[in-house]
This record gives sequence, C-alpha cells and structure tokens, in this order.
Amino acid sequence: MNQIRVTVVTILALILLIPIFVMIMTAFKSRADVVSVPPKIIFEPTLEGFVYLLTERAVVPQSQMAALQAAAEAGELNYFQRIALRTGQIITGPSDYVDRLRNSVIIAGLSTLFSVILGVFAAYAFSRFPIPGKDDLLFFILSTRMLPPVVVTIPLFLMYRQLKLHDTHLGMILLYTVFNLSLAVWLLKGFMDEIPTEYEDAAMVDGYTRFQAFYKIVLPQAATGIAATTVFCLIFAWNEYAFALMLTSDDARTAPPSIATMLGRGGIEWSAIAAGSLGFLIPVVFVTFLLRNHLLRGVTFGAVRR
Repeated sequence: MNQIRVTVVTILALILLIPIFVMIMTAFKSRADVVSVPPKIIFEPTLEGFVYLLTERAVVPQSQMAALQAAAEAGELNYFQRIALRTGQIITGPSDYVDRLRNSVIIAGLSTLFSVILGVFAAYAFSRFPIPGKDDLLFFILSTRMLPPVVVTIPLFLMYRQLKLHDTHLGMILLYTVFNLSLAVWLLKGFMDEIPTEYEDAAMVDGYTRFQAFYKIVLPQAATGIAATTVFCLIFAWNEYAFALMLTSDDARTAPPSIATMLGRGGIEWSAIAAGSLGFLIPVVFVTFLLRNHLLRGVTFGAVRR
C-alpha cells in the first residue's frame, strides 16, 4: 500500500512540475526552437534568451556586419555579444531586469519583515490578553483578505497619487505589509495558542518581566510558526502582480509586471520571458526549500491541541 501511495504521489508531482520543465527548456532554446512546430524536446542549448533578458540591443547595419564578424572571430567580443551578433543585433546596454529584480527583493523582503514583526506582537496580544471585542477584531483583520486586490486598485491609485506614494518603494512596502498583516496575525495566533501559558507564568514567578518572558520563552517556542509565516508572506509579496502593475511605473516596478510585458523587435521574446521567470523563481524556491520543514508545520498548525 505504501508503495502505491509513493508511486501515485510521484506521478502527480511530475505532472505538476511539467510547466516548470517547459519553462526551463524554453529559457535555453533559440528563437527558432521556441516557435517550432511540433515543439522540440531535443535541441541545442543556448543563452540567447538570457541575452535578450539582460541587454538592450539594436539591429546591426549591413555596413558594420563584416567588421563585427571579424572582431568576433578574433575574440574581441564577449560571449553575450557573439550570441547577439548571430541574430543580427548588437548590444547597446544593459536592460532594466536586474533593477526590477532588486526592487522585488527590497519590497518583498522589507514588507515581509514588517508584517511578521507586527504580526508577532498582535498575535501574542490576541492570544494572551482579554481584549474587548477580540472576536470582532480578528474577523475584521481577516476580512481584509476577502476583497480581491483588483477591486481596490483604482482607489489606492488615486490615494497614492495624492500622497506622492505612487511608484515608490515606501508605498509598495506599506501596501504589502498591510495586506500580509492579516495572514501573519491569524497564522501566528494559532501558534501562540499552542504554547502553554504555564511557561510564562513560571518565568514571571522567577522574576522575569512580561516582555522578558515573551522574548526568552515564547519567541523560541514560536520559531517554527514565525518561519512558516515568513515564507507565506514572502511568497505573496514576491509574486504579487496587480498592485505592482497599477501602482508602479518605473522607479519601484517589480519583476512580475516587467516580465509579462517583455517584447522584442520581432515579436514576443518567449525565451527571454522564460529566462526571466526562471531567474525570478529561483530565490523564492531557495528560501522555501531552506524552510520546508517549518512550512509543513505551518500548513498543519492547530491540528493537534494540548
């Protein structure tokens, strides 16, 4: 029976990973291989997509083609320049993809940090203290997740334009922090509820203050929940598309909307889009892999009560 379960899970995992495999293969295909019919499974790998992703290019004039080919044969051009020359183009400068990826790191990282910090204190208060209207407050916090982001995009755009927060890192960090806070509070409250209050009582009897008991007793016990909450908040902020598209234009534009709008001179650069998606996927996959045990605990919190 266990062998059958393992086989079924393996087959399902392979089916779900098919889009990832296709994306990886597309990232290393040439433009001709990407649009070939039927699709090529076996092909000669190339970094053409990464060249399109990381550079701005221009068509090489016929008068300069012979000189550039001679320079390429003499080894005077680097690898990216030689790949671009094979498609009849010359690199004119770097693209803005690295800047967009850096914006994603800054905005997603700081908003996740603030969401988790505020969520820890709020969840501890809801879990330990008799707050008037606690259930109503918790429902109000949860209700902020019920509204689709696209519904509030236009009001937020008008408000941000008045407050000079449009296309700023601060505006996006505040927005993602607010939207992630409800998730952080509810997840962390579940973990706080599972920590026996007797631990804190014993610590305060020994002379600890409430904050010392929270810092030295509760936080280490809730480390698993904090790590799981961090992963969930990071995934939302990292992948968010609607707000990033509508509330940014240049300075604070993140990677998701810039990848989706990537166009080349001869049409859509599918290999560049796949390469950008692959580069965008790797960091969050790495973080999730490092915290995978905590993530599993996070999706099962509250299943076992003391």
